Amino acid sequence: MKHFLTLLDIPANDLDRLIQRATELKEMQHRGEIFEPLKNKVMSMIFDKSSTRTRVSFETAMHQFGGHAIFLSPRDTQLGRGEPVGDSARVLSSMVDIIMIRTFSHEMVEAFAANSSVPVINALTDQYHPCQLLADMQAYREHRGSIQGKTVTWIGDGNNMCHSYINAARQFDFKLNIATPAGYEPDANIMKAAGDRVFLTTKPEEAMEKSDLIATDVWASMGQEEEQKLREKAFSGFQVTSKLMQLANKDAVFTHCLPAHRGEEVTAEVIDGPQGIVWDAAENRLHSQKALLEYLFTD
Repeated sequence: MKHFLTLLDIPANDLDRLIQRATELKEMQHRGEIFEPLKNKVMSMIFDKSSTRTRVSFETAMHQFGGHAIFLSPRDTQLGRGEPVGDSARVLSSMVDIIMIRTFSHEMVEAFAANSSVPVINALTDQYHPCQLLADMQAYREHRGSIQGKTVTWIGDGNNMCHSYINAARQFDFKLNIATPAGYEPDANIMKAAGDRVFLTTKPEEAMEKSDLIATDVWASMGQEEEQKLREKAFSGFQVTSKLMQLANKDAVFTHCLPAHRGEEVTAEVIDGPQGIVWDAAENRLHSQKALLEYLFTD
């Protein structure tokens, strides 16, 4: 049984091949080729947190692969009425072939996977967002080649995206510089496990040195809206601007998991400019997740 709860669930060599496969699937889809390896397979998509890209990409992926996806909100399941996670996992996994969950607690996804008889995919929790990293890594490879040995800079909150970038540094073998305000650092244990692959600073300018890829996220994620004003003050010096990008390598590129708030965490001229690979990464959610689905169904 293979699950995908974090990037660490897939061996590094397999991850690299998965990213290459995602680009192959992308090229096939752009050529109009019909490829349906998941004919008659059914995915259950459990959403405690809403999302545009996650729902559309997974639902489209299953359709293009010849399968079917069932959307379930808290109103549509007994989970929303307090049924134990283990009970829901046993029942759902007896009826469908794979389960995708987008929720708040990472422990909930772990409990679900422990009781599921089919693969479970973490489509976002408060602690990790591994599917977005697959898309980001694919986009970088398509624009600049292998990321192995490169330097990546994370600017902003030490959140689920930051945690997944830390895991990506381990799995894809790159150096990660993290610039975040005091009090908003990533989880210490996740950082410790990455060893010297990760460098932490409170100075964005220091983190940009020799960087090949720069990534950021909104200052207040879903569920943190009440902290917006406080976070705007704390993160005021952490906006990714053209001036900041000039401190990175000349061929550095920028990405963002979206949705983006232009004028807050990033300026419009950066995200919409020639260094941005944001829209390729967004499209790649479809293709990298198709490669992931194919991988999880393969012995």
